[in-house]
Amino acid sequence: MLTLLGAEFAAASIARGRHFLFYCLLASAALALSGCMPATTYVAAANPADPAAKTARTSYRSTIAPYTGLRPAAPAPWRDRNDAVAPQPKQDR
Repeated sequence: MLTLLGAEFAAASIARGRHFLFYCLLASAALALSGCMPATTYVAAANPADPAAKTARTSYRSTIAPYTGLRPAAPAPWRDRNDAVAPQPKQDR
């Protein structure tokens, strides 16, 4: 019976992949360790029903505060604007 069970397990692990045994052991370890965890944890927080409970201050920050409108803008001649940003020609030494 034990030999048959071993043969079935070997065939199943080959069919499912090389790491089947590892995942089975990992799942069983996780289940075993989950029994050691506390069901609930105590969080020392303010009672939400208490009107005197201290809370963090709120503030308003605009999402478009750094925006400055650029219209209407008079178009400049393109040649002057291009010459202003073009590299200066090198002087002969």
